Amino acid sequence: MNIVMMATGEFALPAFKALVASQHQIAALVTQPDRINPRKKVHPHPLKEFALEQGIPVLQPESINTAESIRKLQSLRPDLVMVAAYGQILSPEVIEIPTSGTYNLHASLLPRHRGAAPVQYAIWKGDRKTGVTIFKIEPKLDAGPIVVKRETEILPEETGGQLHDRLALLGAEAVINAVHLIESGQATPLPQDDSLATKSPKIKKAQGEIDWNLSPREIDCHIRAMQPWPNPFSFLHREGKKTERVLILKVAPCDHSSTNNKPGSILEAQKNSLIVQTGKEPLSIELIQMAGKNVMTADEFLRGHPLGPQDYFGSETD
Repeated sequence: MNIVMMATGEFALPAFKALVASQHQIAALVTQPDRINPRKKVHPHPLKEFALEQGIPVLQPESINTAESIRKLQSLRPDLVMVAAYGQILSPEVIEIPTSGTYNLHASLLPRHRGAAPVQYAIWKGDRKTGVTIFKIEPKLDAGPIVVKRETEILPEETGGQLHDRLALLGAEAVINAVHLIESGQATPLPQDDSLATKSPKIKKAQGEIDWNLSPREIDCHIRAMQPWPNPFSFLHREGKKTERVLILKVAPCDHSSTNNKPGSILEAQKNSLIVQTGKEPLSIELIQMAGKNVMTADEFLRGHPLGPQDYFGSETD
């Protein structure tokens, strides 16, 4: 088949490499324009770099939906377009160009977690399993009929970044399987049940803040989901000292007897034990990071930052 890949994020890289290594012809990579950082340097773009190494044409339109972009795409005469973490919504005119259809690799078990941040939401919402889905694109967001699904368990201590990388590899397998089914005429797209759909909109930086009123499991899920971005944070209030923003990177259940203390209160802060009250049972902080410092264990942190009974974690204005 003559295939065009539309992708930008690193999630798509294993799938792109798998297609390039297959017997199919990759007509082009369509990806977002280069991004420039504040120092006027171009951000690394692994997909583009790989495509150029392989001699594959790279198209970077500001919008894939303009008349010029559509003409360029039509000139490639694709049998199939495979989309993965591209970053633009496709118009009906673009979707209809390939003769065998336009398909998307999505990092969840659709219809659960439609939207831009399915990996983070799967952990954040406490799902026990997740996976990848290949579906035929329709104008409605992530709602087209499903061709291939692959499931995997979410590991107990897995972060958003770790799960992202595992799903990217799983996605490569799913893409090759889907292309084979489409090429051979064996694909049987199954409609999604919209009544089971949930949304996973783009994560905002402020959503990294920890809510100590939640249960230990909810806090743990949130902390793991928010890594590596925007990173889970709270504010440490110490008597007589300036309030400091800290990252809480790992927590664990503990046997400390529950109290009626306010959520965020520090119940114990000695040796390697840093225990905080939540909305339910207490929780042990295992890894913490101060601004500009290395990640520390509770023991390392407490040696340099002794805490008293009036100190607590909370929002900046508590």
